Amino acid sequence: MSYPDGPANRLADDCRRCPALCDSRERIVWGVGPTDAEVVVVGEAPAAGDPEADRWQGGNLTGKAYTSRASGRAVRALIADAGADPAYYTNAVKCHPEGNRDPTADEREHCRSWLARELRSVGPDVILPTGKHATLSVFALADESLDGFLDSVLEPRETAYGTVIPLLHPSYQAVWLSRLDHTRESYVGMLRELL
Repeated sequence: MSYPDGPANRLADDCRRCPALCDSRERIVWGVGPTDAEVVVVGEAPAAGDPEADRWQGGNLTGKAYTSRASGRAVRALIADAGADPAYYTNAVKCHPEGNRDPTADEREHCRSWLARELRSVGPDVILPTGKHATLSVFALADESLDGFLDSVLEPRETAYGTVIPLLHPSYQAVWLSRLDHTRESYVGMLRELL
């Protein structure tokens, strides 16, 4: 598993659609990874980040999705273990919400055009949204609904953007794996089979 040293796929120099996010962000967090990847991983929103970290400071500070010590390393390890590396990593919401709160429906909607642009540009076979809010964003792009997030985990759904396979958010993986009758090994194994 390697740290994403490549440049972020910047889609714009600035965005002012969400005043609260503009006030709380350090940087807009753009996708990173091969722009011809077969797999795109979509996170919910960047965390605050850790300026003391040597390499894994987090998207809010690096401007690159899934580059934090906790969630970034966890999701990249999961994707590598499932045999889907190299993947393209991005977020449904491009700016850090103050206090690591959940992004609002309006914030998800304001960022949806950026996400759509990324997905059209990369053209993946598979999209892996991590967590409820990322899954809601991806499904909204494809005019799909989400009845229950936990029931959708590891359940492939065909959309106009590619096959969507919702995953647990890495921060909650340890809590929910056993409740979904999975160990990390069985979860990774099932994802590997689906890919």
